[in-house]
Amino acid sequence: MRFHRRLLSAAALLPLVLVIGATEPEQPASAGVSEDGGVGVAAQADAGTSGAATASQGAQTDAGTSGSAAVSAAAVLGGESPDGGLAALAAEPGMVPPVPVPSREKAPPIATVKPLPKSADLMGRATLEGGKLVVKEKGGKKKQLTIDPVLQASLTQILRNYETPYGAAVVLEPSTGRVLALAEHSAARPELRGLPVRAVFPAASIFKVITGGALLEAGVTPETEECFHGGKRRISEKHLQDSERDSSCYSLALAMGKSANVIFAKLTNKHLTVDSLRRMAARFRFNREIEFPVPTDVSLAAIPEETFSLANTGAGFGDVYLSPLHGALVAAVAANEGRWVDPILFEPEGPAPLLPVEGEPVLTPEAAKDLTAMLEETVTSGTARAVFRERGFRVDDAVGKTGSLADREPFRDYSWFVGFAPKDNPRVAVAAIIVNDPKWRIRGTWLGREALRLGLERMPAPVEMTAPASAAGKH
Repeated sequence: MRFHRRLLSAAALLPLVLVIGATEPEQPASAGVSEDGGVGVAAQADAGTSGAATASQGAQTDAGTSGSAAVSAAAVLGGESPDGGLAALAAEPGMVPPVPVPSREKAPPIATVKPLPKSADLMGRATLEGGKLVVKEKGGKKKQLTIDPVLQASLTQILRNYETPYGAAVVLEPSTGRVLALAEHSAARPELRGLPVRAVFPAASIFKVITGGALLEAGVTPETEECFHGGKRRISEKHLQDSERDSSCYSLALAMGKSANVIFAKLTNKHLTVDSLRRMAARFRFNREIEFPVPTDVSLAAIPEETFSLANTGAGFGDVYLSPLHGALVAAVAANEGRWVDPILFEPEGPAPLLPVEGEPVLTPEAAKDLTAMLEETVTSGTARAVFRERGFRVDDAVGKTGSLADREPFRDYSWFVGFAPKDNPRVAVAAIIVNDPKWRIRGTWLGREALRLGLERMPAPVEMTAPASAAGKH
């Protein structure tokens, strides 16, 4: 573990010009730690390898525009919708992808994604002045970014030292939406910029967070048990039916922690409709623009009407794509008692501090509390348990969700972590994505833990002031 400490302490002392991303990658350090605590040598998956879809978006149309949205709806839904027709469905924000969703297997978007234009790359244009990052606007006016330069440099250097083919980490303050880090690196394409805002990554099992929210709203509780057999990597229609072979039973909470695909597929089949899952995805801002100073791809989610395809989508096998910025905001919904808070990249002008905002309701506070308890299982007994128990690198009271999925030709292993900490008084929310070749050094869960750990170091808990005992009774 001494290696990790040297690496991370050195990262904080590097020249902060690293946040701009203009230098060449450094020589890699020794091999990193995998999600199971070992050296990374092969790809794994918790959401299987079935087909999905995406789009590498440049400019996208608004989901409420009747003409193009109706065409998109026809492409996604395969014809007339039973719940009011294409026009009515497309008129509701987020209910239909704003563009057709192409096949990941036939045209994976990460292979053709283009760098963010220099004019839009605020992180690339930022300069360090007085310990703060600022960008100059037209006319010469300067605006200060919310980015923490030390945190940004530390996460960027981790990605560079491990020579991640594609990697990004986002850290934000959930209560205000202040974005504290937008780190990225691509050893495969060093010129590539803008990964934190590109929705070219399959959401995989991160979509179970949305499915979990919909199940809670449908009356399923975290304690509800479902029995199953098989289905660890792939799901068949037979898995949706109760069977005498169902020898194992998990609660919904444990199924979230262990990312149990077949349970989420069965519960989706039993308790959710295409309309209810579409509406929950739309509330979590899928198929909708996210306002942000850096142009951000719309995260596409095709929610199909066919029964088996719907169950597959609920389990994380669907045609759903997510940007890292959006992933951190998804985690922040649970951290904010069920409220969506827009991301902020510019500090407010003047002396007034940026205060927590009300936000738009996505879940009830009760459902958000239950969802948080389910996400805690990931860290305490589920897929992230080993990484979060690593000696010297623990993050107390963290919650989150892992996700992984693999392309076959060419092979790419996508691994995610989204989450926040501490559970009862969240100070940071994060998303981390790593896209690896067959041989790998770190994966998304490891990077996500480091983003939480380093973010908490930069965002310490407020000190509670108490009056001295001698002042008791004095006025």
